[in-house]
Amino acid sequence: MTENFENNEQDLANKKRRQQVDNFLVLNQNYLPVDKIGYIKERLLKADTSQWSFIQSFKFKSPMVVWLLSFFFGCLGVDRFVTGDIALGVLKLLTCGGCGVFTFIDWLIICRRTKEVNLSKLLLII
Repeated sequence: MTENFENNEQDLANKKRRQQVDNFLVLNQNYLPVDKIGYIKERLLKADTSQWSFIQSFKFKSPMVVWLLSFFFGCLGVDRFVTGDIALGVLKLLTCGGCGVFTFIDWLIICRRTKEVNLSKLLLII
């Protein structure tokens, strides 16, 4: 009888963890690479309960905000400074966005880059 109770309690804890992970992913799916959601879910399910306070309080960078920064201030390298690419930010600043070439390229790839940076920072916590 106690063994059955322990199994039910463990099943309930696993169900609660899966629901917690699903809620986290629904709330933050716009900040993470879509093709990595399955991997992230797997890692979050294996995460220790003591790590959840760090995971839930983590602030992601918004890809849309970084794209807007890139659009308006890309020639100054602000988008690259925000994503942590300091060397590329300095290069863009000194070359005025690579005479517009780097700025244009970043308009196309900065959202994906921001999501990858968010993923790498999340994986450091897990």
